[in-house]
Amino acid sequence: MAAGVNWYRADLRELSFVLFEQFRLGELLGKAPYAAWGVDEARAVLEATDRFAREVLGPLNASGDREGCRLEDGQVRTPKGFQAAWKQLYESGFKTLSISEEHGGQGAPRSLQVLVEELLSGANPAFNMYPGLAFGAAETILECATPEQAKRYAPKMLDGTWGGTMCLTEPHAGSDVGSAKTSARKLPNGKYSIRGTKVFISGGDHDLAGNIIHLVLARIEGAPPGTKGLSLFIVPKKRLGDDATVGESNDVAVGSIEHKMGINGSATAVLNFGENDACQGELVGTVENLGMSQMFRMMNGARIAVGIQGLATAAAAYQNAVEYARERKQGPHYSHWKDPTAPRVAILEHPDVRRMLMDLKSHTEGIRALLVKLAWHGDQAAALAGRDDEKAAYHRGQVDLLTPLVKSFASDEGFRLAAVAIQVYGGAGYLKDHPVEQYTRDAKIYSIYEGTNHIQAMDLVGRKMGQQGGAHFQAFLQDVAGFVEAHRADPTLGKAVELLAAGQEALMASAMTLLGWSQSGGLGLIGLNANRFLTMMSQVSVAWLLLEGAAVAQKALSASSLPEGEKAFYAGKVQGALWFARNVLPSVEASARALALEDASALDIPDAALGTH
Repeated sequence: MAAGVNWYRADLRELSFVLFEQFRLGELLGKAPYAAWGVDEARAVLEATDRFAREVLGPLNASGDREGCRLEDGQVRTPKGFQAAWKQLYESGFKTLSISEEHGGQGAPRSLQVLVEELLSGANPAFNMYPGLAFGAAETILECATPEQAKRYAPKMLDGTWGGTMCLTEPHAGSDVGSAKTSARKLPNGKYSIRGTKVFISGGDHDLAGNIIHLVLARIEGAPPGTKGLSLFIVPKKRLGDDATVGESNDVAVGSIEHKMGINGSATAVLNFGENDACQGELVGTVENLGMSQMFRMMNGARIAVGIQGLATAAAAYQNAVEYARERKQGPHYSHWKDPTAPRVAILEHPDVRRMLMDLKSHTEGIRALLVKLAWHGDQAAALAGRDDEKAAYHRGQVDLLTPLVKSFASDEGFRLAAVAIQVYGGAGYLKDHPVEQYTRDAKIYSIYEGTNHIQAMDLVGRKMGQQGGAHFQAFLQDVAGFVEAHRADPTLGKAVELLAAGQEALMASAMTLLGWSQSGGLGLIGLNANRFLTMMSQVSVAWLLLEGAAVAQKALSASSLPEGEKAFYAGKVQGALWFARNVLPSVEASARALALEDASALDIPDAALGTH
């Protein structure tokens, strides 16, 4: 694939539908806390972001993948063009849309920010990780640090002057964060001497900003073992003077950068803190041993961001696959397959290609709706805060419940759907002449970092479903049931809605099975089936939201003077929902039957029977 070529394309009509027709964002705009925003302003932001994504970030995606990052004299150098793109990004204001005006942002709804992030990440996921991590670290400082720390660090992290990271993983521990050995020793000046090694640090070093503010988990001398004894520290790459001017090195060294399968434009670093016993950090806030709860504020945002990455990659793969299928001619139409003289047709007309494209279309549109639904809940909670605390609590509970679904299902499907896109291309998709092979390589990491997808599944079944005595999960089921009752008699959608009802019942039965295991010591069975359950719940959620969108589309189709392009768009929303309901939803019932079998063969097999010896 030629360097500098933009392969990225997005469907702004689809983004507009989800935001303004399905979730009716306009009803929130113009009122507190979004009084400064209207529908026209939100549309203009999407159009401007799309233009930036295509003209600036998209052309750097393939070239950044080929060039990668390099380590020179202890400093990471990012691919050509990244520095200029970083400057343009922050001049545009795209990264601070949903930050409050109080902190230099624009106070936009999160549901708009989600789609802006989809456009940026879809065009260049590796580049977008750098500002994304800085944003997450700054938000954590704003929420958890002292007012003085927030004022000292956050503004420059939000305007691109400084970058940011989160540093959890250590060489010996992996996902077992509680085994962290990085130490913190209190100094007479009130700061802490930090010493240890962190690995797999995304954006751990780069040349895009004048400083990098690392958020580092470490254990203060004498603190309890495990996660309860971890504290979070602000550790700048370069020390700051009293007036926040950047000074000398803070003894943070890049040990190496990883050579990876994908996202090669994003530097993944090994960071050594305090090799010369000269690394100093500040405790986030004033209370020790709160590191995990503080870090999870950033982790939850990062997990949603990974879900956006999965969606963005799948959507980009889908748009490219459709375009290729329209242009590539091969074989006759299936109705004339025996006629050697029949004209060659675009592969778009072949049934199996259309099946794959419907797989891509329905999943990407459904996952997008799920992400916007989560953000919409957050927007509603913010709008209701102080006015109706009970409803605000309901919306916050749905954000908590849906976060593991968004991270896990979107990332799993992002990788799978990118591979489906390769299949649409056939052998051409396996070549670097086209973008889908890179999409597939980039997407594999999404199910691994920011908490593996099994961690997400265990978080769902072990924590999120039981929160508030199970109230959040029950509210979710009631929301689905309410939609079923309202639409099961629909002449077009009714049978698909009945499939949704069956899937919901299967999900409820499986939830009760999980509860029984938790009460009878069946923890091994929970571990074996947690991922399956998360997928089931995700499929029910996506089906619900696709059918909800189809109901909106059906109403729009009843208009008498609809242009042909709009008729095709709305018809596509209906057919996509029906395809998902008929082809994916039945697997929820099948998964429930498999779960109920209580198969423990993976636990029962002898260790010696695995692999060769």
